[in-house]
Amino acid sequence: MSGEGPGAHGADSTPGADGTRRAVDPEAFGGFGSHGGFTVVDGELAIGGVPAGRLAERVGSTPFFAYDRSLLSRRAAQVRAALPDGVELNYAVKANPMPALLHHMSGLVDGLDVASAGEMLTALDTTVPAERIGFAGPGKTSIEVRQAVAAGVIVELESATELARVRLAGEQLGVTARVALRVNPPFAVRGSGMRLGGGPQQFGVDAEQAPELLAGIGAAGLDFQGFHVFAGSQNLDAESICAAQRGTVELVTELADHAPGPVRYLNLGGGFGIPYASRDRALDLGPIGENLAKLLDTAIRPAFPQARTVIELGRYLVGEAGVYVTRVVDRKVSRGTTFLVVDGGLHHQLAATGNLGRAIRRNYPIAVVGSTTEPATETVDLVGCLCTPLDLLGKDVALPHAEIGDLIAVFQAGAYGLTASPIGFLGHPAPHEVLI
Repeated sequence: MSGEGPGAHGADSTPGADGTRRAVDPEAFGGFGSHGGFTVVDGELAIGGVPAGRLAERVGSTPFFAYDRSLLSRRAAQVRAALPDGVELNYAVKANPMPALLHHMSGLVDGLDVASAGEMLTALDTTVPAERIGFAGPGKTSIEVRQAVAAGVIVELESATELARVRLAGEQLGVTARVALRVNPPFAVRGSGMRLGGGPQQFGVDAEQAPELLAGIGAAGLDFQGFHVFAGSQNLDAESICAAQRGTVELVTELADHAPGPVRYLNLGGGFGIPYASRDRALDLGPIGENLAKLLDTAIRPAFPQARTVIELGRYLVGEAGVYVTRVVDRKVSRGTTFLVVDGGLHHQLAATGNLGRAIRRNYPIAVVGSTTEPATETVDLVGCLCTPLDLLGKDVALPHAEIGDLIAVFQAGAYGLTASPIGFLGHPAPHEVLI
C-alpha cells in the first residue's frame, strides 16, 4: 500500500528533451506544494510538459482549463496501490465529465458512477461496460430511468417513486432492470466538506425505510445488485473516512437480512479530499487501505462472498491534475489595494471564488505562469471580469509582479470547475478544455 497522493510531499520531476525541465519548488506557491507534480521550463509553469504560454497559443485564447494526463494516471495508480486486493475503484463522472478526460480515466478504473442521463450516455461511449456503470442521484425522471434500464446500467434507487418508475420501465421494455439501493445512513461523517448522510437528506432512502423498499424490489422482480452508501465528501481526515466505512459495512450487514437476493455490489462511497489551502494536509491513504483490508477479511467477504466492493472517487482522482489559466487584462489600484483583473472568473471557476458551498472563502493556490520560481513581491486581489463583487478568485494573494498580458494559473482546477459554474452568466464565451 502507498501513502499520500501525487505531490503530497512537494515536488516531482519529469524529464524533457531540452533538459531544462525541473520540478516546481513547493515554496514557489507560498509553501503549498500539493501541485508539485507540475514542472517548470525555464522558470515557466508547464502542463503535461508543455510551457503554459505556448499552450495558450496552441489553445488560441484564454481562459482555458488544462488537465495533465500523466498526473491523472499517477494518482489512479497510487490509489490502486493503497487499496487492498478485492476493492475496485470507480470514477465519479460528475467531478469532471470532459469527454477526453473521461475516456482516459475509463482505462484506469474499474467502473464509472454517473448522476444524469447525459453523463450516462458519455460514460457508455467509453470502454467501461454498462454493468460497471452506476446511476445515482435524486430526481431521476421517468425518461432518464427508461434510458438507464434500456442501457443495462445499475440504477441506484433513492425513493419509492424511483422504484415504481424502474418497475414500469422494465415491464414496458421487457428488460429486468438492474438496481441497487442507495441508503441514507443514520450517521454523518466528521470533517466532511459536504455531508451526504445522517439526518434528513434528499439523497438515498433513510436506513429505517430501507427494509420496505427492499421488499418492494423483490416484489417487482428486479435484479437486485446491492447497496450504495455515500456519507460525505471532501474529507482530509483518514480516521473519519475509516469510521464511515466501518459504519457503512455494519449498516449494510443489518439491511442485507431484508434483501431480496445476495449482495453482489457494495459501493462504500468515497469522500477523499484534496488540499485547497496551505493549512490543509494531504490525505494519508495508508490507514484507509489498512482499514479496508481488515473490513474485507473480517466482515465483507464472510457476509457477502459474491460482492464487488467499490470505492467511488471523483475529486481525489482528478482535482489536482487541472489548472485554470487566465490572462491579466487590467491592473489597477483602488484606495491602497492592487487589483489584477483577468479575463476569467466565477462563470468558469465558481468553486475558487468560494461560491460553491464554502462557508469561509479560502484562496486556491495561484501563480504567475512565467514567474513560478520568483519570490512574491506584492499582495493583490485577483478578480474576474464579471460585474459582481462575488467574482474574486484570490484575496490578498502574495505574487511576483504581474502586468497586463501575463498569464495566471489557478491550481486544484481538475474537479468541479467548468461544469460546476454558471457558464452563461453575463454572456462571456465558454473556455476551452484540453487534456495534455
